Amino acid sequence: MTRKALISSAVALCLAAVAGVSSAGEPVDPISPAKEINLAQAELGKKLYFDPRLSRSGFISCNSCHNLSMGGTDNLKTSIGHNWQQGPINAPTVLNSSLNVAQFWDGRAADLKEQAGGPIANPGEMAFTHTLAVDVLQSIPGYVIEFKQVFDTDEIDIDKVTAAIAEFEKTLVTPNSRFDLWLLGDTTAISEQERSGYQLFKDSGCVACHNGSALGGTSFQKMGVVKPYVTDNPAEGLSAVTGKDADRFKFKVPTLRNVTLTYPYFHDGEAQTLTEAVEIMGRLQLGREFSDVENAKIVAFLKTLTGDQPAFALPILPPSSDKTVPPTPFE
Repeated sequence: MTRKALISSAVALCLAAVAGVSSAGEPVDPISPAKEINLAQAELGKKLYFDPRLSRSGFISCNSCHNLSMGGTDNLKTSIGHNWQQGPINAPTVLNSSLNVAQFWDGRAADLKEQAGGPIANPGEMAFTHTLAVDVLQSIPGYVIEFKQVFDTDEIDIDKVTAAIAEFEKTLVTPNSRFDLWLLGDTTAISEQERSGYQLFKDSGCVACHNGSALGGTSFQKMGVVKPYVTDNPAEGLSAVTGKDADRFKFKVPTLRNVTLTYPYFHDGEAQTLTEAVEIMGRLQLGREFSDVENAKIVAFLKTLTGDQPAFALPILPPSSDKTVPPTPFE
């Protein structure tokens, strides 16, 4: 069997596996509004998400790299961290991240709670320690009161901090995209070109990896199936977690929700536009050279995936007290 036949067979098997997932007989489900949220924890988590005092410099918050006014990312090739360090990887969107099978491109965090603690202690990101972050929060009377109200304890620890941030992040879902309205029965929600793009997206095999409510985030796939992906980026992917050479260059499949807002694309941020990303994915993952017309149809479909963006007032953060806390120099 030829390589092309093998690829076609693999794609067919994947399509069969995901067929009929949604109630509409499609391999994609509409995004649902957030459910079963602990509102008190989420409100506290929102404050912590926007609070730069969880960083060593006092300038970087979770929102710095996962900006909720920019599709939950920073629109940079790779993010800027403490002391203006250029990070090694593109910041994935926080929107709909609760639908991911794991967090980070390499899946090293099992869930949002585990992920929330990572950047705080990462020397290239917020560059603090969990102990110092907790000490700072403990020194702020407003936080002491709110943690007491939310968790019914006088003790603040990193477990409660990350639990609150994770609860807030669970609210960051984006329902009601035009594509979702079409899935729910509104035949006028998307155009003929967009419907044609979705059909091509399915027929070409894109949906083998980009399926489910988030159109991604549920599996790890090798970057460069048919042809190798050439990059100077040092990220190893899943193998950095599993230690298995077979997992080298496997990354969590990114969600395509709100994809028009989350440029640039790929783990290394090398694709600047959707047109470029579609061309590269078709060629490297599917062994297919999309024509300009086909590419434009798929891009038109992708533009229907922008849903309702999180809408809320920025939190009023508790003011710092006069109590001396460990120094946090911006070195």
